[in-house]
Formats: sequence, structure tokens, C-alpha cells
Amino acid sequence: MYKYWSLNLFMFSAFTFFIGLYFIMTDFSFFLDWEVISINSVSLTMTCMFDWMSLIFMSCVLFISSMVILYSHSYMGDDIFKYRFLLLVLLFVLSMMFLIISPNLVSILLGWDGLGLVSYCLVIYFQNFKSFNAGMLTVLTNRIGDVAILISIAWFFNKGGFNYMFYMDNYDNWSFWVAIFIILAAFTKSAQIPFSSWLPAAMAAPTPVSALVHSSTLVTAGVYLLIRFNEFIMHFNMSLPLYLSCMTMFMAGLGANFEYDLKKIIALSTLSQLGFMMGILFMGYPILSYLHLLTHAFFKALLFLCAGLIIHCMNNSQDIRHMGYLVNQMPYTCACFCISTLSLCGFPFMSGFYSKDFILEYLTTGYLNLFIYVIYFISVGLTVSYSFRLIYYCFGSFNGLSSSSSVGEDSVTMFSMLILTLLAICSGSLLSWLLIFNLDLLLMPIECKLMPLLFVLLGSWLGWVCSVLSVYDTLMGLFYHMPIYFMGSMWFMPYFSTFMFYSNGLFLSKSFTSFMDYGWGEYLVSGSFSSFFNWLSQFNVIYQNNNVKIYLISFLIVGLFLIILS
Repeated sequence: MYKYWSLNLFMFSAFTFFIGLYFIMTDFSFFLDWEVISINSVSLTMTCMFDWMSLIFMSCVLFISSMVILYSHSYMGDDIFKYRFLLLVLLFVLSMMFLIISPNLVSILLGWDGLGLVSYCLVIYFQNFKSFNAGMLTVLTNRIGDVAILISIAWFFNKGGFNYMFYMDNYDNWSFWVAIFIILAAFTKSAQIPFSSWLPAAMAAPTPVSALVHSSTLVTAGVYLLIRFNEFIMHFNMSLPLYLSCMTMFMAGLGANFEYDLKKIIALSTLSQLGFMMGILFMGYPILSYLHLLTHAFFKALLFLCAGLIIHCMNNSQDIRHMGYLVNQMPYTCACFCISTLSLCGFPFMSGFYSKDFILEYLTTGYLNLFIYVIYFISVGLTVSYSFRLIYYCFGSFNGLSSSSSVGEDSVTMFSMLILTLLAICSGSLLSWLLIFNLDLLLMPIECKLMPLLFVLLGSWLGWVCSVLSVYDTLMGLFYHMPIYFMGSMWFMPYFSTFMFYSNGLFLSKSFTSFMDYGWGEYLVSGSFSSFFNWLSQFNVIYQNNNVKIYLISFLIVGLFLIILS
């Protein structure tokens, strides 16, 4: 079943890729509009738009999905619910297809909501408390983006239709609020600050799901939506989203240098690259962001597949301190892992180099302030630093904890990984030739041109030396505990998203319980009533003794009361 669906998705991917090439050469687009219902002047339509951008991205998503499903044939082979897992992955891909081909906010919501709900089902696939907490954080954060899309649909009632392609140049005072809500939706889906905490938590899902989610589907949906809306949102000042994207990139790169969980390090690298794409998008270069989106999808999927096999071989341990000299046990996996890591670093002539070098050249020649420039280049250096730290811990050092598992490199998993390795090397050059239509003449000093290469070399040296000397854990961890904890915990962002909200509510409910239920409520309701009825019963006993004094006093009290009333 897995191989059947993998082959189908691969064939469909090849078909859409060649159709996309034809559309690029002929500058052709295919627009399909079906009016479902019309209410007064507003028509509710189901719209599909097939242009070169949607078709190329669709072929990328389908190709990675086919490789991941083929990989899952071996990885999830012993799972008793493997067919349910396959069905969830196919629903996930179907939701992404709806999102890619829809230029209509209503039909986008269909795929957008589908991604959120199916991702929740996949995150809680391994049923334990950690997975349940991660799934709840994921679905509630994504629900904010769903609400933002719904509010945007409500604003589009003013336009008389929901096809945003028709209103790109028709902007007014209301359009600013539509742009704000679209950016909010994209920030929740792509995990930008302040919604970053759900992305590392979603690592509770199986590793093939992580490869699919973090390469080409869930987290890239926000970037793709903003690429589609780029002409619309660039009418407004995008300084604040640009700063937030840069800080996300910097925060994720810094946090990954202090992390020891293999999957979380790769998740933080995804977060860093999403900030990288978002930043260049808000500068006004959507094609460069789209190019990096595609190249990143291939090497990040490969990185996760290699990590999954390594974790499988290490008896499901994800701590990189337990690894070391894995090259002796799984040489092909280590080679694929190193190739994907070098591509992530932007090493010359790997696929990530072409998009990163383009982006940094446009950044250097652009009219931006020094803060953006410095943050971008420091983030590139941090990316290389944690990548070489990962290579050192996994393959460069021997710690005596050899693997005791017998899981090896079978032909099925290796086939999908080798195909993705080929694309991690070649896809950057091929796609840059295809997608960069208008080449600009960029003139800059040789120092600026060599700046990316300098930061790559500096970051690799820093990551390797700090790992060998144990700078992060031994030297700095003893004397600078709080700064290390701050940087390693994503600037306390998981606490802001979780404990900061529900801990106050729990404390308030506990206070109400102790003060009202066990305090004033207990004293007034239970204690006072029982004391009153106890006194009343004692008075009744005394009254029933038929004492003349009591009757006389009662007669006097009643008489005085009647005299006062009269």
C-alpha cells in the first residue's frame, strides 16, 4: 500500500513539474472558477488557479511526499496502525494541495484548516502526555491563524467576492486590516515570533511526519500565502514584520547551539530558515523567497529522514551526546546527512548556496539599516555553527556509547534518501536557472561579495571548536547559567505560550477554592447556618419548659413592638 501511493504521488509530481515548465516557457495560467452559491451581490466560489508557481510547488510537495511515504514503508513497518498513519499523511498532502491551487480565501480556509486538524492528529499519533500537550499547543496556535483567515473573509465581503487575485491593486483603508490579518495567519502557521513555541513541540510526531511538515507542507504554508499576497501587502509599511522575522531567525539559530535533542535542533534550523524566507519576502523579493522555499524543502526533508534512521539505530534516543562515530555503523546515512547539512549551511555549489547567495547579495545592495544587515549575517554564521556542532557530536567524537540496536540501512529507506541527496546537490542550480527571469546587475565591493563565504567559514570553525572544548555546556554553563538557559529555551517563549496563561488561571481557581469553598463559603453557609439552627433548637427546648417568666417577657416584647409600630 505504501509503495503504491508513493508511486502514484511520484508520477503526479513528474506530471505537474513538466506542466509547470511548459507554463513557464509560454507564460500561461489556467484559472478554473465554479460558483457554488450567490447571495445578493456576493458569490461563493470554488476556485483553482494553475500557474507556474503553484505547479512547481505542487510537484515539490508531491515528490517529497512520495519519498517520505516510501521511507515510511520501512520506518513504520512494525506499527500496528500503519494504514491509519498512511491515511493521515495522504489527508495532509490533500489539504496542502487545496492551499496551493486556491486563489480564493474560502477555499484556502479549507486547506488551511485541514492542515491544522490533520497535524494535530499526527502530533498525537504516539499517545502519551507529552504528545497530547504538544498537539494541543499546535492546534490552538494554528487556530489563531484560522480565526485571522475568517476575519479576512469577513472583510472581503466589502469587495463583493473572495478571489484576492482580482483586488491586488484595489486597496483602500480596509485593505490595511486585511493585510494585517493575512500576516497574522502566516506568522502562526510559519511559527514566527511570538508564535514560535509550537514548532519544536511538534517534534512529538513520527519522524516521517516531521520530514513532511518541516520541509514542504505545514510550516511553509504561511510563506507561500505571503508570496501570493506579496503584491497586496507591499503597499504598506512592512518594517515590524521584517524585524520580527529577523529576530525569529536569530533566536532559532542561537537556541540550536545550546540544544541536545537531535530533532529539536533540526526543528530550530527550520525556524531559522523560515525567518530567512520571511525577511527577504518583506523586503520585496518574493521570487527569491520562493526559490529558497523550494531548495530548503529538499535538503530539510533529507535531513529529517537521516535523523529518523539515526534515532532508530540509537534505540530511539534523540540525545546527540549518546551518539558518536556513527559513520562506522551507517556510512551512507552519514554521507547523506553531511550533504544535507552543508546544503543548509549554504556551502558553495550545494543547492542552498544558490538561493542564500542571491538573498544575501540583494540584502547587501539594498537600502536597509545596519541592524537587519548584521542580524542576517550573524544568523548565517549561527546556522553553520550548530550544523558543524551536530556533525561533531554525531560523527566526530567517540563517547563509548555504541549502538546496541540491529537496525540497518535497508534498500527502501536508502533509495528515498539517495534521490533526495541528488536534489539537495542539484536542485539549487536547476531552479535558479528556471525561476530567476530578470537578472539584475549587482555591483558591490569584493569584501561584500566574500562576506557570506567568510561567515560560513567562521561559523564552521566556531561550531567545531566550541564543541571540542565543550564551551556551551562545561565552561559557560557553570558561570553563566541564566543567560544560557534564556538562550537555550527560545527566550522563554514556550513559557509565554503555555505556563504564563494557564498557571495564572490555575492559581486563580485554587485561590477561589481555598477562599470561597473552604473559607468564607464554608464559614457562612455551613458553619453559620449550623450555629444558628443549633441556637434555635436550644431556645426551643428552653421555651418548651413552660416557664412563666419567659411568657411574660415574650408578652412584653411583643407588646412594645406593637406599640412602636402603632
